[in-house]
Amino acid sequence: MLSKSQIKLITSLKQKKYRQQHGFFVVEGIKTIHELLDSHLELHQLFTTESFGNGGTHEVLISAAELKKISFLTTPNKALALFKMPDLKQVVSEGLILALDDVRDPGNLGTIIRLCDWFGIKDLVCSKQTVDCYNPKVVQATMGSITRVNISYLDMEAFLNDYNKPILGAFMDGDNVYKTALPKEGVLVMGNEANGVSEAVENLITSKISIPRFGDLQVTESLNVATATAILLSELKRE
Repeated sequence: MLSKSQIKLITSLKQKKYRQQHGFFVVEGIKTIHELLDSHLELHQLFTTESFGNGGTHEVLISAAELKKISFLTTPNKALALFKMPDLKQVVSEGLILALDDVRDPGNLGTIIRLCDWFGIKDLVCSKQTVDCYNPKVVQATMGSITRVNISYLDMEAFLNDYNKPILGAFMDGDNVYKTALPKEGVLVMGNEANGVSEAVENLITSKISIPRFGDLQVTESLNVATATAILLSELKRE
């Protein structure tokens, strides 16, 4: 049975300010919840229409109608959990770091977090204007990968200004990534969906790279930022 205070808390977590205030974020779906239960993240409460078995004293059995009241999905998926937001970890300068400059779409960020997990990128650095990684839509899109990537929100200019290894940026007019010698360590900066990398961040980039268009008409304006990230990470790892 859900109480009014529980419903109020859960529905408030759709907004970033309440996630930060309470220190919780929402995870939906049996598969994703199982992934997080097996991770380092701490479960606060689990609301489910069928027993999980490993939810322990945090598990609350509810009806499908109750789940619908608290779910952020059009079609609720049997369970919803609240996890505690983890403490921030320091960014490790070794290896390849991915940086996002004002990426706003939750689906894009969720996909990019999965790409970091796939390509072994341990640190994802986000500008403070980038969409919150604990947004329910982002968490859903990561499909559990959010537990395996260290995500930091910081002043991008200050971070890059203090960084002393190569800083690559994705630009339409950059050097052809397929014909460019790529470093094994450094930062790859991906920009905003509509405006690309900001001017202030662009001034700190040491190498501009691009993905060439191979279509006959050459009229496609740009690639989706998550798609472009996948191509560039693949090339950087291949090198």
